[in-house]
Amino acid sequence: MRFEEYATEWTAGQRDLGPASLVHLESLLNIHLLPLLGSRRMNTFDHKVVENFLQTLERNGIGLAAQANAFDKLKAILLDANRLGLFDDNPVAGIKPPQYDPKRVVIPSPEQLAQIRTAGDDSFLLVADLMSGCGMRNGEAFAVNVHNIVADDVYRITEQVNRTICRHERLKHRKPGEYRDVPLPARVRQTIEWYADKHGTVDGYLLRHPGDPSRTFPHYHIANKWQRIKKSGQVDIPEGMVVYGLRHFFASNALTHNIPITAVAEWMGHKTIEITSKIYRHLMPGSLSKAAKILNLHLAA
Repeated sequence: MRFEEYATEWTAGQRDLGPASLVHLESLLNIHLLPLLGSRRMNTFDHKVVENFLQTLERNGIGLAAQANAFDKLKAILLDANRLGLFDDNPVAGIKPPQYDPKRVVIPSPEQLAQIRTAGDDSFLLVADLMSGCGMRNGEAFAVNVHNIVADDVYRITEQVNRTICRHERLKHRKPGEYRDVPLPARVRQTIEWYADKHGTVDGYLLRHPGDPSRTFPHYHIANKWQRIKKSGQVDIPEGMVVYGLRHFFASNALTHNIPITAVAEWMGHKTIEITSKIYRHLMPGSLSKAAKILNLHLAA
């Protein structure tokens, strides 16, 4: 059996995937996996084949996130085949997956954030405050709903606007109906209330498609606005920053003010605390020296 045949059968068995996740899986297969591995016979896979696949993705300039997602799917398929006894040795054993490079994280200073948040239209301001103040992903910010303010200082994130299918869907790494509660700073709550008073809501949702209120807010709107802000040259934006840097600001702001990383990981919806640590630990350059001084207090007593 060739990889394409096996992958097709394996995909058909992924009954727990939602519509958007299934579209994402098929996209990864068609764009990254099948063109390079589709005709390969399953019994010829070993760690060298997998390593060569990852090196090819890197040479082709594929983004790190896409590399990681493609590897995760390839690993899942090959582990399934290994479980069925198709290989003498596990072909992904010992393979180092593509790693997120913390150096790529670019975070604005508070002064830069103050300029950035007001550089676009009202929707950009709302999204900027939700991402930098509550740690939301952009899709989660696009699904902001006034009914999810469960206390003056708590917002309940229950869904996101999925980029692929352009509708509301469950949260990343969560089952349907699951949610996460996050801190709601007073300024962010005031921005939500101001936006609702000025623009109104649809079933509690603040952000809707500019041309059709019955549709969800389009991802491209903020992306296009961000590009125009950068091209204007009128705002102090750190080199290499992307819109996601607003969410990075939330993590950095929390961690540098001694909020436990376990809480930050939960609020940001990371699958494991290791993800939070890998991405943001280097953003606290004084943490080791500070810890050494604190630990020394009783040692020197």
